[in-house]
Amino acid sequence: MEDIKRFRVLVMGRANAGKTTILQRVCNTVDKPEIFDGNRKKIDNAVVQGTLGRGYHNIEHELVFQSNPGYVFHDSSGFEAGSTQQFENMKKFVISHATTNLLQNRIHAIWYCIPMTDYERTVTAAEQKFFNECDTGHVPVVVLLTKVDFFHLVAIEELLDEGLEMEEAKRGAIARASQLLEKWQVHIKHILDQCKFPPKFYLPLTKMHEEGTDCAALIQCTASALNEEGLERLLISTQQSSIALCIEFAMRKVVGRILQDRKKEGQGLDMKGLESSILGWFPNHTFVCDNWTSSTMLFTEQFDHWTGWLSVISWKA
Repeated sequence: MEDIKRFRVLVMGRANAGKTTILQRVCNTVDKPEIFDGNRKKIDNAVVQGTLGRGYHNIEHELVFQSNPGYVFHDSSGFEAGSTQQFENMKKFVISHATTNLLQNRIHAIWYCIPMTDYERTVTAAEQKFFNECDTGHVPVVVLLTKVDFFHLVAIEELLDEGLEMEEAKRGAIARASQLLEKWQVHIKHILDQCKFPPKFYLPLTKMHEEGTDCAALIQCTASALNEEGLERLLISTQQSSIALCIEFAMRKVVGRILQDRKKEGQGLDMKGLESSILGWFPNHTFVCDNWTSSTMLFTEQFDHWTGWLSVISWKA
């Protein structure tokens, strides 16, 4: 895993599912990505925007945001229109990039976006075709329920139709929207779980239209779906939105395991080695004075949770 420097994600879903917005939030930017061809040659932005405007996406192209070049994204054009060729191109890409001997070109996760603005047709023939015919092997697929905030408007309309006044409807909208989300998430899961190659997890995303939205839940869910610790560490260390995730995974994956092994073997701790292993989860985060105290407290709490040895660590500003 030391040879892999970038975490690669294939993003899928029908048109207007909010895919680009999600990627911008993950990379904490409002800028458009730079796009490179399969040989990592940058493609002219005017050409890219022209093809995107016609709904065309070359799945082989790499989308990279300068705010966090540790991520590489691939965007699959929607195949809801029933294009056999588009589906076969996508399937070929998934199979080849899931098994390639070139480690730096492998895809590590797939995010399949289903917009809740189309909640009455949440699972189309396209979704069922993908999850029945596309074996992604060891590459986990996480279904992202996007534009979940739309349920708030639906909830208000339902409550108004039931005779409530606007103010009452607004007060009851949060609870009703939550019920709607649960209903349709269960519906989607029921259908897709019966497919031959079902997704690993389902995750609803809210407030993706707001700049600065926390994507920690998406990163954590994706990390949990991975089957290799090296990939988990690559993903967690690549993301820059949550120092808490780095701390949590470092404690769970490093401290917990080492302490268990040492306890079984009756050995003491190599604190230098422990420190080096822990810091491997933090390469893209820098502690600064403003967040040093809170980060230190969080680290100490997690260390104590896993070890019970709060007195072992002495922090110095």
